Amino acid sequence: EAPSCDRRYRMRSAVARSSRAAFAPAGAGSRRLMSSGTVTVDLDKPYLLHKLESEPPMTAEVTRDELLGYYSLMFRMRRMEISADTLYKAKHVKGFCHLYDGQEAICVGMEAGATWGDSVVTSYRDHAWQLSRGDTVKGVLCELLGKQGGCAKGMGGSMHMYKADANFYGGNGIVGSQAPLGAGMAFAHKYNNDGCCAFALYGDGASNQGQLFEALNMAALMKLPLVYVCENNQYGMGTSKKRSSANHDYYTKGHYVPGIKCDGMNVLSVRECTKFLKKHAVEVGPIVVEFDTYRYHGHSMSDPGITYRTRDEVASVRAARDPVALVKSWLIDKELATEAEVKGIEKRVRKVVDEAVAKAKAATPPPPGELTRDIYVGKYEHPRMVNVGPGPQGGPA
Repeated sequence: EAPSCDRRYRMRSAVARSSRAAFAPAGAGSRRLMSSGTVTVDLDKPYLLHKLESEPPMTAEVTRDELLGYYSLMFRMRRMEISADTLYKAKHVKGFCHLYDGQEAICVGMEAGATWGDSVVTSYRDHAWQLSRGDTVKGVLCELLGKQGGCAKGMGGSMHMYKADANFYGGNGIVGSQAPLGAGMAFAHKYNNDGCCAFALYGDGASNQGQLFEALNMAALMKLPLVYVCENNQYGMGTSKKRSSANHDYYTKGHYVPGIKCDGMNVLSVRECTKFLKKHAVEVGPIVVEFDTYRYHGHSMSDPGITYRTRDEVASVRAARDPVALVKSWLIDKELATEAEVKGIEKRVRKVVDEAVAKAKAATPPPPGELTRDIYVGKYEHPRMVNVGPGPQGGPA
């Protein structure tokens, strides 16, 4: 029997508490009165609706502890992706590498509005989701570097993060392939009647894939608890949305399925929208959301990202809409934390990431015998006819 969303939520809350404790500002006890308070934040970008008669609220209530948790996780994601950039350029990363910096508010906001009982499947831009679902920076970097300590023993790499015990099903390297998987996950939630939903994330570049529409049609027929999440970062590889899509209002592309557009650079807008999305999916059926966002890096590390857009464009978005800087401004402007406290979090996060980089570099690659470890369930086939060296017949070398 699948664990209920309620039970999973309790597990997620425990993880979130331990995460916040690890990055709690020094001397936080002196601000105890503020930590239990709640502030109201106005959400300045309106939602756009398709076939909907109601919408999420335009204000969000948030506590100091919640904002500190969001900030520490988003800053960790940002520093982790910057370290991945450096490692790739130093030729430590094996295979492709697609970075998430600039889009952190989507992942963290969705996690704040959902639970680990809700299933998530995404594209190859998946490092941040692996971290938000309970893995460590070291675990993510080990996978990137092809080391045994990664979630796929270093054999999956950047595009194949995975954490089934937290209902995270990847990381998929084929454009749009995660959409029908998301529909299947939603079917499982409905079959188990567990009150949870499935989130299937894809980019604007995948939005015209036939398999998206085919799976969405089945989800609509069966009223599955499915949320299609289009992370519109404005460019599919090197092609702008206006050059690739006849209709680039992605929230309307479900046609007969309701949709909503939300500011994907504001973690609280994403959080409130996600609560709305989940309620609709569980009680009514599938829904499409477009999170308006922006990626700072190129499509992948092999793309400099400035041949189809200018440096000034990237800099202007970073200056005006950076999701991490926005949370930092709330903490300081609303007097929920001092600049010194925020800098303390940043210092500790940098240390954690630096240590993770060193440990990932020092970690060992999977032994040759692991090459055939996962071909059959419950049975180990020793490698044959491949140049992997000797190893015991009963297990990996």
